[in-house]
Amino acid sequence: MPNPNFTQKLQDLMQRVGISSFRALSRAADVSERQILRLRQGKLEQMRLDVLLKLSLVLQIPLNEVVATFSTLKTQDSGFKAQDSGLSTTEKEIVDLKREYERSQLALEQQREVLQQEFQQSSLQLLESLLLQWPTAAAKAQENPELAAVKIVPLVQKPLEKLLQAWGVEVIAPVGAEIPYDPQLHQLMDGDAQPGETVKVRYTGYLQSEKLLYRARVSPVRGNRE
Repeated sequence: MPNPNFTQKLQDLMQRVGISSFRALSRAADVSERQILRLRQGKLEQMRLDVLLKLSLVLQIPLNEVVATFSTLKTQDSGFKAQDSGLSTTEKEIVDLKREYERSQLALEQQREVLQQEFQQSSLQLLESLLLQWPTAAAKAQENPELAAVKIVPLVQKPLEKLLQAWGVEVIAPVGAEIPYDPQLHQLMDGDAQPGETVKVRYTGYLQSEKLLYRARVSPVRGNRE
């Protein structure tokens, strides 16, 4: 009996999701082209469950539909029984895997929402004084343009410092500081400078756990006109 050919069925499913070739399917699902060939040849029972899961996700069809579409053997009833053929056992394992995958996805989504809520709440607590006082301060500044800005700065600066400290973010150097030029940490805004030469910080930069977030923007002291 010749081997069944499921190539056309697979191509029809690929066309529905905009995949034009078996190589593209291989890359999208992160499975080998040999595994895809097995699917086309009806050798589903020789394929690993994780491979079938990846293909079902990319093709956007349930795992049990993958089995029903590319299976060479069919079960005689609606249930999966352990005493059935080897393929029905595979089908049962696939359905169980799909259910476990869906449960894990739901749990991850719920965990993600909880973590996001906790993150937002902790951030809002750190920014509490800014949230409560800034609108009033801004309104007063609009009513009285001569209001000294120095009185408003702490409303922004202190909550921001608390937030950065909580996140482990460190300032590379304060604005106005004159420091040795380090091209790994500093970005020249104008002129040029050699490593070690004195530069003045115009815009501060930030590190987080020794990882560079933003380089400090600096200017050579010899060309500073401020």
